[in-house]
Amino acid sequence: MTSLTTLAVVVAYIMLLFVVSQLSGSNREGTTPQKHPRWLVLLALVSAPMTGITFISIPGSVGQDAFAYLQLNMGVIIAYVVIAYGLVPLYYRHNVTSLYEYLDNRFGMSSHATGAWFFLVSKMLSASLRLFVVCMVVQQLLCNALGVPFWATTTLFMALVWLYTHRGGVSSVIWADLIKTICMVSCAVISIGFVLDTLDLSFIEAMKMSSARGLTKSFFVEDINDSRHFAKMFLSGVFMVIASTGLDQDFMQRVLSSDSLHSAQRNMVFSSIFQVLLILLLLLLGAIFYLYIAESGNTGVTGDDAFAFIASQEGMPVLMSALLVLGVVAATFSSTGGSLTALTTSFTVDILHIKQRFADKQRRKIDRLVHLSMAVIMILLVFIFERWGSSSSIELFYRLGSYTFGPLLGMFTFGALSKREVRDRYVPAVALAAPLLSFILDYNSERWFGGYQFGFEILLFNALFTIVGLLIISRKR
Repeated sequence: MTSLTTLAVVVAYIMLLFVVSQLSGSNREGTTPQKHPRWLVLLALVSAPMTGITFISIPGSVGQDAFAYLQLNMGVIIAYVVIAYGLVPLYYRHNVTSLYEYLDNRFGMSSHATGAWFFLVSKMLSASLRLFVVCMVVQQLLCNALGVPFWATTTLFMALVWLYTHRGGVSSVIWADLIKTICMVSCAVISIGFVLDTLDLSFIEAMKMSSARGLTKSFFVEDINDSRHFAKMFLSGVFMVIASTGLDQDFMQRVLSSDSLHSAQRNMVFSSIFQVLLILLLLLLGAIFYLYIAESGNTGVTGDDAFAFIASQEGMPVLMSALLVLGVVAATFSSTGGSLTALTTSFTVDILHIKQRFADKQRRKIDRLVHLSMAVIMILLVFIFERWGSSSSIELFYRLGSYTFGPLLGMFTFGALSKREVRDRYVPAVALAAPLLSFILDYNSERWFGGYQFGFEILLFNALFTIVGLLIISRKR
């Protein structure tokens, strides 16, 4: 694939985004999402949790873990039902701009600030990790050939994301999600077709070969100590999605832009079904990728490197390589833009209390300054990730979420299921102690429990420690 082709694909998509941003609404004034048609929100929600990491790392994970990721995703439908009929009515009833205003109403100001800070740290880390992975791919496929250094690639990428979200706000993110859904599905389907044609295989033949090589194994039930064991991944998937989606300002801004509570609930349930199908499609893409890699004799290629290897192969049709790059860029622009908007909303509403403390004219200036500051911090974190690196970014992404979203899951669960009143000033200490205890448990699990390895289920213990801590510092109302 030529650098000029890659550049043309990226530029064309960016131009489309800016047209969408121009048409989608007024300047970023205010943080309350506009209401959108239910069909638009539904299609946007399908790909909203999908990121550049999703498009790169899920196919890449097939080489080592086969279809194990599907076990994690099978809990999505259950999790979305819980969110739709448990959390969404709470948000509508309290009429919140930021999700963490609920904690203020339920517990107090310290709990509100604690929830907001945990979200800010979690979202900033995860969004920066997503951006890092995609910038690395774009660097390999395009910028190295053009002589552009990595720091310039990252800065330019982030500047473009900042510009289009600065113009369109939440509305531009909704429309970008719609475009991302179309791009990801079409890119995956067409890419599968191109690779099968290159290998001269039918889809059925490719699946038989993949199964014979163990690439399509979906359920791991043999060893409970394995972090890929079905029960561990399924339960982790349920609670991870509840925490990382239902308590995520970024995602819930999209949900709350539905025209009614009923529409929001129905959109969530239907979108969860389509999400599982989209994940299955990406896993199939990964299995076929590894068939091609095996045929080429490059058996050492695995993890995130598999995507870049396929996209850069000279024997591949130019259109397929262009579509792969388009899928990554589309996923990253939408997810990074949504994260940037949500971070700005949470910081201004939850930390600065902008609605209570400032007049309209001051709010606009502060909102723009915070929006820019979040973009700069994200760039700096990408530079840190460049020095650290990770061969499997999807695992690192969920590991981070297990520690940062655990206290949020515990706080919201305690607030929804208990009527007890907590001593608000002690909540930050409980929220900090829970991840620390979880880390100690995770670090010593093999020695303490006969070789048992925690997977993403460490999130459950993190939330449990938070609930126990809140119970200790609570009293009857």
